[in-house]
Amino acid sequence: MTTLSARPRAAFGARFVTPLVIGTLLNAVNSSMIAVTLVPIGRDLDAGPARTVWLVTVLYLATAVAQPVMGRLVDTFGARRVLVAGLVSVAAAGLLGALAPSFEVLLGSRVLLGLGTATGFPAAMALVRARASRLDLPVPGGVLATLATSTQASMAIGPTLGGLLVGLGDWRWTFAVNVPVAAAGLVLALCWLPPDEHTRRPGKPIDLAGIALFAVTLTALLAFLMRPSNWPFLPAGLVVAGVLIWHELRARDPFLDLRALAGNRPLAATYLRQCLAYLVIYAFLYGYPQWLAQGYGLPEPVIGLVLLPMSVATVTLSAFGARLGLGVWARLLITGSVLLAGSLALLPLGVGTALWLVVAIGFLFGVGQGMSTVANQTALYVQAPADRIGTLSGLFRTSQYIGALASTSVIAFAFGSQASDAGLSLLALVLAGAATVLVSVTAADRGLRAVGQSGHGRP
Repeated sequence: MTTLSARPRAAFGARFVTPLVIGTLLNAVNSSMIAVTLVPIGRDLDAGPARTVWLVTVLYLATAVAQPVMGRLVDTFGARRVLVAGLVSVAAAGLLGALAPSFEVLLGSRVLLGLGTATGFPAAMALVRARASRLDLPVPGGVLATLATSTQASMAIGPTLGGLLVGLGDWRWTFAVNVPVAAAGLVLALCWLPPDEHTRRPGKPIDLAGIALFAVTLTALLAFLMRPSNWPFLPAGLVVAGVLIWHELRARDPFLDLRALAGNRPLAATYLRQCLAYLVIYAFLYGYPQWLAQGYGLPEPVIGLVLLPMSVATVTLSAFGARLGLGVWARLLITGSVLLAGSLALLPLGVGTALWLVVAIGFLFGVGQGMSTVANQTALYVQAPADRIGTLSGLFRTSQYIGALASTSVIAFAFGSQASDAGLSLLALVLAGAATVLVSVTAADRGLRAVGQSGHGRP
């Protein structure tokens, strides 16, 4: 007789999970791999730092806007179809970037790359949810952990992979590598993933106006978050947001079902937790190395070693955090608590601080990042209705990107032109405030106690 623990393993074997992993890791690896190529790209295509940084920015913007849109297409046309289309787009973007004759074409390839990679996570969540529901299985915590771990690990190895490819060839190889990877994912998806069981429902056209209004709203607000000096984007975004709300409340089949979202307070809390957690995590991830270099005086190779325990903790807890025997609520409380402790620990740091303490603080933030990802993903899996899992998974990733992009403004506010001890203390206060809100929101959400222990439970 098949045991309960064996059934999920049989249902979610390597043949099913592998194409999903490839689809989800492509965004993360391309987000971080570009870091080591900006200088040679600028040199070859005659673009200064102010222009090359847009290669980073446009991918974040395109992905943040496209995730829920692609999720809506997943809910409408089927997850495998959308994932296959996304992988084709990634391969095309990789080829375009590898052959790009100008900076403008290269920028376009990054936009296409963002759109293509945005299909991975919503499609994966929809496929996992459909299989678990069809077989009446509990929450597949192991699969969610695998998806999260592959994302975290690929983001961590991205700069190393990029450096290796540049060393073997040049920066164009970091774009070309997407072609064989996406092609492999495409073949495996077609061979191993089950065909989609539904198509678009007749009589309910896609809400193109809602999608367009959402894209304009989010782009304007993200542009403000990245650089608050561009303040006109804020009122413009709010005005368009008002039009979006008006339209969606009247649409026959809205892109964003605002009434359902408003009535699903647990899901809204999950979005808020993800946004706050990644605001704190990314502000530390991008801000701490600056202080280590300019304030503490460490050379760059040593900074990488100092942050290594953080990366190890993140990947390890993403993979095995669900096996600690703690429920989602407990894991998220630990997340908020360690991020708050790490933020407060930044306050007294200075040139004379012992190196072991500098390393230990990074480890705390690694624990927070590793614990939060799978726990919030599990909460999303349970809280999202099955017929909207793609759209709502996309919004989950968008909330993460909002926190990540807002962190850049926090760093600029705290450091200014120099990452000094005083700037680090100011950054610590801001992060401690965000972490305090995170702990409070989590502690108040008692409904999370019903979201399974160690990845078990029912959607």
